[in-house]
Amino acid sequence: MGERFANPQQVLDRLRAADYLADDAIGSTLYLADRLDKPLLVEGPAGVGKTELAKAAAAVTGARLIRLQCYEGLDESRALYEWNYRKQLLRIQAGGGLDAGGDWRALEEDIFSEPFLLERPLLAAVRAGDDVVLLIDEIDRIEIETEALLLEVLAELQVTIPELGTIRGTRRPFVLLTSNNSRELSEALRRRCLYLPLDYPSLERERQILLARVPGIEERLAAQVARVVRSARHLDLRKPPSISETIDWARALIALGHVEVTADSLAATLPVLLKSRADLATASRQLGVEPPG
Repeated sequence: MGERFANPQQVLDRLRAADYLADDAIGSTLYLADRLDKPLLVEGPAGVGKTELAKAAAAVTGARLIRLQCYEGLDESRALYEWNYRKQLLRIQAGGGLDAGGDWRALEEDIFSEPFLLERPLLAAVRAGDDVVLLIDEIDRIEIETEALLLEVLAELQVTIPELGTIRGTRRPFVLLTSNNSRELSEALRRRCLYLPLDYPSLERERQILLARVPGIEERLAAQVARVVRSARHLDLRKPPSISETIDWARALIALGHVEVTADSLAATLPVLLKSRADLATASRQLGVEPPG
């Protein structure tokens, strides 16, 4: 991406303009990742704004966001490229194939050409001629062998396709990787990246996030919502509420006409904040409200 920000404060200001309220650590690390042209590894629990940071970075720089969503079993064909086998089969049938005396070599060169190539996120980022933010989301969900493949492609900025040759990139994307810390990432990956640990926001910053992201919310309600959510995150929950769930809960309270958090409003809307029966029971008991249902 390369020198899109004059200083860390400009990063904070531009992210704020995109309704992403960042702290000084986020501003300085994002600035350095851009200035040093290094991938940025953002690690923390689910729901703290890691993916939203990549989206906001793309928005404030005018870059195109390309997202590779990682999952267990992700392989090269889903990350890099694959051939459109159905389209190739139709072309073979239309061309008559070998049985009709066709030229197999010419047909092979035809079906393994650009029109039959399915571009996946990594290849799209390598070939991009415009500014791109490449988000490799939840990299801790893939096997270490696939992680090594991603590293190789990003380090060399090239992809080799046997039928087409080596495709080299000309414009290095800004790469942001996220991890929920479900497994230990390799030292090779950490060594190549700048590192940004993210946790749940402070009470004051979450209040500011609510004021920025929830239309019509009053200061009093924003402060109450932030306090209740902070208390809930200290409970023994299977899944503590994310920032997006905090925002959804505040919107639900407003939609139902509640101007403050009371025992009744909390009981009526708690399922917007917590998404499992066990967590609802735990929170209801600890917060002293009647469990929903």
